[in-house]
Amino acid sequence: MDALDRVVKPRTKRAKRFLEKREPKLNENIKNAMLIKGGNANATVTQVLKDVYALKKPYGVLYKSKPFEDQTSLEFFSKKSDCSLFMFGSHNKKRPNNLVIGRLYDHHVLDMIELGIENFISLKDIKNSKCPEGTKPMLIFAGDDFDITEDYRRLKSLLIDFFRGPTVSNIRLAGLEYVLHFTALNGKIYFRSYKLLLKKSGCRTPRIELEEMGPSLDLVLRRTHLASDDLYKLSMKMPKALKPKKKKNISHDTFGTTYGRIHMQKQDLSKLQTRKMKGLKKRPAERITEDQKKKSKRVKKN
Repeated sequence: MDALDRVVKPRTKRAKRFLEKREPKLNENIKNAMLIKGGNANATVTQVLKDVYALKKPYGVLYKSKPFEDQTSLEFFSKKSDCSLFMFGSHNKKRPNNLVIGRLYDHHVLDMIELGIENFISLKDIKNSKCPEGTKPMLIFAGDDFDITEDYRRLKSLLIDFFRGPTVSNIRLAGLEYVLHFTALNGKIYFRSYKLLLKKSGCRTPRIELEEMGPSLDLVLRRTHLASDDLYKLSMKMPKALKPKKKKNISHDTFGTTYGRIHMQKQDLSKLQTRKMKGLKKRPAERITEDQKKKSKRVKKN
């Protein structure tokens, strides 16, 4: 049995808190990422990993040099560091400037996609101010391939998982500080990072300008190792406790308007008290006919 698979009983309160943090939860923790430098990585790949780590802070772990032969060592470090995402960088003659990005489900590899770096501009090469650590980015995907091709569709899902950051309930305008833009065009993926500048516009809504912040990458899709449809569906399964309960007698239209249905007993509208107005008063002729009808009903009863 693997050392990390054994049932460990905590001996101290600190160890107990540590194990409780790693227990399965209804609302999972923010996904951490491992950024791993291969034993044969060159300067370009090393700098790419450092720049991605700068974007992922504090939800990332940077390993300096870890040679991997198979998936078992990757899964071992995933359990050790509690990471469900990884990026592995390597370089060789057959596949130069190679990046493997992937994710794990239950500490087993789910998806892996291999990307080749064709052009790279580092964070430090662009001389301007950067965003603070831990800022949540806005993600933009451009290109029909992200919606049509299965490999690109899975890559889009993987990139969203990798860079989305913490889930927030409210957003303020000043908190929108930088954008990650992914464009799929002519078999390549263009990754750009922009800082958002809010300028005066003379009205309440500010004018927005984009300033390139770095890193900048031109990537090409190489090999893929995707999970089966059944396993992918199982990994996306939502717990029953988190599923919204259906409310009775409430419906929504296409514009999002809420409609409610109320069940009432049958009303006698003849006894309904209305506002008294001079225009609604009965005329003398109408009163005489009503009195005659009442008298005729009494005669019939007798």
